[in-house]
Amino acid sequence: MSDEVNALSKFLSYVLRHKPECIGLELDREGWAVVAELIAGAAEKGVCINSSKVQELVSLSDKKRFEISSDGLRVRAIQGHSTKLVRRNYVEFKPPLFLYHGTATRFLDSIRQHGLNAGERHHVHLTQDKDSALEVGRRYGKVVILKVSSRSMHVEGYKFFKTENNVWLTTCVPPEFITEVELE
Repeated sequence: MSDEVNALSKFLSYVLRHKPECIGLELDREGWAVVAELIAGAAEKGVCINSSKVQELVSLSDKKRFEISSDGLRVRAIQGHSTKLVRRNYVEFKPPLFLYHGTATRFLDSIRQHGLNAGERHHVHLTQDKDSALEVGRRYGKVVILKVSSRSMHVEGYKFFKTENNVWLTTCVPPEFITEVELE
C-alpha cells in the first residue's frame, strides 16, 4: 500500500470509527456516512479525496475494514467504533470452541487480573486465526497470543457477533476464559 493510500486509510478509519465530527460528518446508528458529505468535510480540512478514491480505499483495505453501500452513496467502517453515535446491530452467532486475541506482553498483568475489555471501543475483537492475532499483536509491541474459550463463554451466556469481514466481537472476556498461547 502506498504512503498516500495508507494515510487516507488511517484518515478514513479515524473519521468513520472515532471522530466523524472532526470534519462535520454525521453517521447513522449503523455507522453509514454519505460519501459526498465525507468528501466535502475532508476537503474543508485539507484532505483531498473523491468518490473513486473512497472506492479504491475500500477495495484495497487488506482487512476489509470498510464497506460501500449497494447504491455506492454511503460508506462505513465495519467495526472498531468508539463513537457513541454508532451502535451497530450485529448478528449474534454461536462461536467456535476457541478464538484468539493478539496483544502486547506489557498488557498481560492487567489482562490476567481483569480480562479483555473493550476500552473505548464497543467490543473486544477476536479472530479464528492465530496468524491474524499475531499480526494484530505486533502493532502493540512484544506480542502474545491469547486463546479464548469462546464456546464456554457462550454456554455461560456471553454473546458473540461476527462481522462482515469475519472479526468476532464480544463485550468482554473474563480472565478465567483466557490462556496464553506458546509462540513457536
